[in-house]
Amino acid sequence: ITVSNYSSYIQALEQRRAFFKSMGATATDHAALTAYTEVLSDTEAEEIFQRALIGGASAKDATRFTGHMLIEMARMSNEDGLVMQLHVGSFRNHNQVIMDNHGRDMGADIPIQSEFTKNLKPLLERYGNADDLTLVLFNLDETTYSRELAPLAGHYPILRLGPPWWFFDSWMGMHRFLDAVVETAGIYNTAGFNDDTRAYPSIPTRHDVWRRVAADWLARQVVRGFIDDEDAGEMVRSLAYDLAKQTY
Repeated sequence: ITVSNYSSYIQALEQRRAFFKSMGATATDHAALTAYTEVLSDTEAEEIFQRALIGGASAKDATRFTGHMLIEMARMSNEDGLVMQLHVGSFRNHNQVIMDNHGRDMGADIPIQSEFTKNLKPLLERYGNADDLTLVLFNLDETTYSRELAPLAGHYPILRLGPPWWFFDSWMGMHRFLDAVVETAGIYNTAGFNDDTRAYPSIPTRHDVWRRVAADWLARQVVRGFIDDEDAGEMVRSLAYDLAKQTY
């Protein structure tokens, strides 16, 4: 369809989602600098959209519209059943020399400090208790794991915590993640381990590392007497396989 205003823009997105779902897709993936969300009226959204069409949108417009669209994507997922994934916290193309000489996405992407409790509240006020929505959160600020993400996922039914991402997709990063979130959120409010890498040969290795970390982490809890062998066996299968299947 021809996209000429905010309404047709939304219609086009809904149409594409329906097509991908008809082809077997089960999830959407959204990247944003922050987890900021804001509800705009249709009039406000239209005004920003029209400014953008003529190249007149400001940085504030972009922030507000992005925040509004995250809520719109949650609405669409609540209606069509596609799992919503949100990756935040990467300052892209940080090295201007690399950007000027070689173009975008050449490796100069640096994590930033993130905030979720206040930023996600407008979205969660609308859809946090929805029956037909799953929102998986991925984050590059480890300080939020136990302070914000684990309590949020432990409370809101729609939320799942995605596995350690990018810089923390590592042996130590995975251990820190489990140490930080499981005590509050439990393992069943996580999405286990999924994969969105474009480096396809790395997929088996990444899953193998996650399985080994999960087994090692749970073995430590058995040795400490926190869980028994039977529960650990069920939990390691969940972390390696069942949770991802259930989430998606």
